[in-house]
Amino acid sequence: MELYIKYNIDVMCKVLLQQQLDKFNINCVVTEPGYVKFRENIPMDTYKKFIASLSEFGIEIVDNQKSILVQKIKNVIIEMVYADKGLQSMKISTYLSEKLNESYRTLSQVFSEVTFISIENFIILHKIERVKQLLLTENLSLTEISFMMNYSSVAYLSQQFKNITGVTPTAFQKIMKQKRYSEAT
Repeated sequence: MELYIKYNIDVMCKVLLQQQLDKFNINCVVTEPGYVKFRENIPMDTYKKFIASLSEFGIEIVDNQKSILVQKIKNVIIEMVYADKGLQSMKISTYLSEKLNESYRTLSQVFSEVTFISIENFIILHKIERVKQLLLTENLSLTEISFMMNYSSVAYLSQQFKNITGVTPTAFQKIMKQKRYSEAT
């Protein structure tokens, strides 16, 4: 038996983080994805244990200014990709600049320097992952998904999808349906 699960990564991370904070009785508030504000100092041994517990889940602490900025950029991009149509239709450079109070040029340079990938390519990768999720979990047409993800056309979405995955969205759906069918029997 297989289950195909629809999930919200932001909610999962917040819940997991809150569980770990509660486990160590750390008094703080999770103010936004990827950001925790401590209300009081915590003992170093408790902090180290907390960090170790997070690493078991693939979560690490970002501790230099450029890496922190890159993480904020990633969070904003993921927020946009998974948001409703209104947020996705905004120009990413404007949205990032306004949200992070930095020029897009600075954001772009720091992002590329730290991650070795451009902001644009990072967005494309996440949009295609979102499209794959929508194809598998929602009963939407490619036209609807294209509109929802703010692509100029279905053809452009299909082209980007194929460039990233090696197959068209339609072929991807067929492969996944065949996989589900063969695993169910």
